[in-house]
Order: sequence, then C-alpha cells, then structure tokens
Amino acid sequence: MSRFRFIPREETHLTRQQMYDIVRSPLITEKATAASEHNQVTFRVALDATKREVKAAIEGLFDVKVKAVNTVRMQGKTKRHRGRIGYRSDFKKAIVTLAEGSRIDVTTGI
Repeated sequence: MSRFRFIPREETHLTRQQMYDIVRSPLITEKATAASEHNQVTFRVALDATKREVKAAIEGLFDVKVKAVNTVRMQGKTKRHRGRIGYRSDFKKAIVTLAEGSRIDVTTGI
C-alpha cells in the first residue's frame, strides 16, 4: 500500500441528530475570541469526528459556507482536589474558518 493513498471526496450526508452529536459546544476562550477577527470559530466536537463530518455538520446547522477545518486533540489535564488526583476528559476542538460573508455569532445566548 502506498504511503500516498487516495481518499475519494465523497459528499457527507448527516442527519440532524448526527450533526448535534458531532458539534458539542462552542469554545469561548481568549484565543478563540481573538481568532474571530480572522473569520474563525472554535467548537468542541466529538473525539471520533473527522474534518469532513465537522464541515458538513457546521454547514448544515448554521447555514454558512466553511472554507477550512483544523482539528486538535486535547489531552485531559491531571488535577488535584483535596489531595486526590483526578483527570479531566480528553476532547477534540475544531477551528472552523468561514468563507467571506459568512458569520456565526456564538455569544448571543450569554
């Protein structure tokens, strides 16, 4: 098998429930707010979601045109509470770059 295998571009069809399962919540941090100046929105997504599924889910839920999707898998931190060690959950975040003229306002519910 070649190292440079070809993955055909298929149209990803998702139901409304699958879209909500993929996109968990918007990520509102200082860095994500600074990225909004560059037409980027950051979301917390399912660990097993692919970039194509995230793109299809965002376009289906918010009726916008997505230019690019970058994903980062974040490892959970080790935390201590009253001397006991605990772990935060691992999660995946997706930085979604929107096309010109598209907007998602995630701060309306605050």
